[in-house]
Amino acid sequence: MFPQTSANHTPTAPFVILSSVESTNNYAMAKLHVGMVDHGFCFLALEQSAGRGQRGKQWLSKPGENITMSSVFAPEMKSPSQLFTFPFLLSASMALGCYDFIKDLGISAVSIKWPNDLYIGDRKAGGILIENNYKGDAWHRSVVGTGVNINQVDFSEAAGKPVSLKMVTGKQYDVVKLGKKLFAHLLKRYETIDGSTMKEYNGLLYRKGEEVRMKKDNIVFTARIDHVSESGELVTAGPVERRFKVGEVEFV
Repeated sequence: MFPQTSANHTPTAPFVILSSVESTNNYAMAKLHVGMVDHGFCFLALEQSAGRGQRGKQWLSKPGENITMSSVFAPEMKSPSQLFTFPFLLSASMALGCYDFIKDLGISAVSIKWPNDLYIGDRKAGGILIENNYKGDAWHRSVVGTGVNINQVDFSEAAGKPVSLKMVTGKQYDVVKLGKKLFAHLLKRYETIDGSTMKEYNGLLYRKGEEVRMKKDNIVFTARIDHVSESGELVTAGPVERRFKVGEVEFV
């Protein structure tokens, strides 16, 4: 049985384990709005009834089998020449933290699919959803939701072709213990955001240098992945360089 606290318990420590919530991002954002949490808090839920992924998609996870957690970060603590100039550095650093976490478990063939999905081979192992909190027009705090498939081996058809760490290694993991390890990696990457962040990110970019099929609106086309800019645009190479913003295109 996992250690747990009630989902309506007032947080008293930076790493809080919740038995069940609708969404860890919703929960963290609600606590943030009323001033109950700040930079460095993390909420890990053993069950999410309405987990969310990017672009309004659901994040489906069997209770107790995967990491579903949200961490709070304070962009205003970083130098304006970093995050405030290129906000995508937060997304890139969080993806690198997830990469470090998976690699630290001895798993190879790990890459980052733009903008911040984690892949093992050609299958998705995790994803990130970042939501921001503002004071007036100023970027105040960010809630970083991270979902990583740990022990689940049976997925619904709607999930596509996911992969879990157990499917790769054959090992059963302690989800709470791994959640704390992932949080430590995220904190370390956040604290070390600098000019090398995008270089590392691009060095791990999924399908970099390869021709891929992409879709924009109802048009499917082929493009060669070159790199991701500091502003978060996907840059493709060819007779004419093209740039795409997050959410503008999708892989098919």
